[in-house]
Amino acid sequence: MSRNERKLFDCFNRHMLSPRDIVEQAVAFTLSGAPPVDVIKRDFSKYVMGAEEEAYRIFLEAQKPAWVNGINDYIIQLGGPDHQAAKARFLSDNFTELDSFFLSLSQSRRVRAGGAFQSIIKYLFRRLDYPFSEEPIINGQPDFLLPNVEYYREFPVDCIIFTVKRTLRERWRQIVTEGTRGQSFHLATIDNSITVNQLGEMAANRIYLVVPDAIKNNTRNYRAAVNVMSFESFFEDILDVKMRAWRKKGVV
Repeated sequence: MSRNERKLFDCFNRHMLSPRDIVEQAVAFTLSGAPPVDVIKRDFSKYVMGAEEEAYRIFLEAQKPAWVNGINDYIIQLGGPDHQAAKARFLSDNFTELDSFFLSLSQSRRVRAGGAFQSIIKYLFRRLDYPFSEEPIINGQPDFLLPNVEYYREFPVDCIIFTVKRTLRERWRQIVTEGTRGQSFHLATIDNSITVNQLGEMAANRIYLVVPDAIKNNTRNYRAAVNVMSFESFFEDILDVKMRAWRKKGVV
């Protein structure tokens, strides 16, 4: 990224909503009406997908004014008595730089989307009062470790390693290094493109996919896979069972 492109990106970002603001607005909108905990848990897939879609809508809506205000700031920095003439010259003379800027913006959008998905899960976990350590350093750095990293150091096989990746490709392979002493790994995603062979490899490495129920039920490879579950099944069959045991032990 050139120096001028970096300046242009900085001007844009000064007027763009932060990723945190976008996610907070999206979750607040999705949870409007203050649904009780049992309703959120029962329909967690709906709330995750709703917040994810709302975050993307907010992002797209915020881009245009951020661009308009950012380009104005950038042109003003260029100086010159005629602001409009300077803007016209910049837009006509810097095609390559602008093309590179919009490519960087597109790449940034994908990174922001992945970060937003993780943040949405975090906000909803907190709303459900689930305990976790965020991005702990163990044998790697999973997104969430439940109930906490202190308990993991004593009883790793009694903990849940939970990682979030909006899309997977081959990146799921790094998860097996993110807590090799754990009993299993849970990977939340909205990716519906995992092949039967990849699912088999995941199962061999004790990786369970956690997906919205619509993706579980409507993706042929996922319906019969023993290591793919909905968020709702994850809560009912895995996490809530652990929570009861952790409470008995006084861990949470």
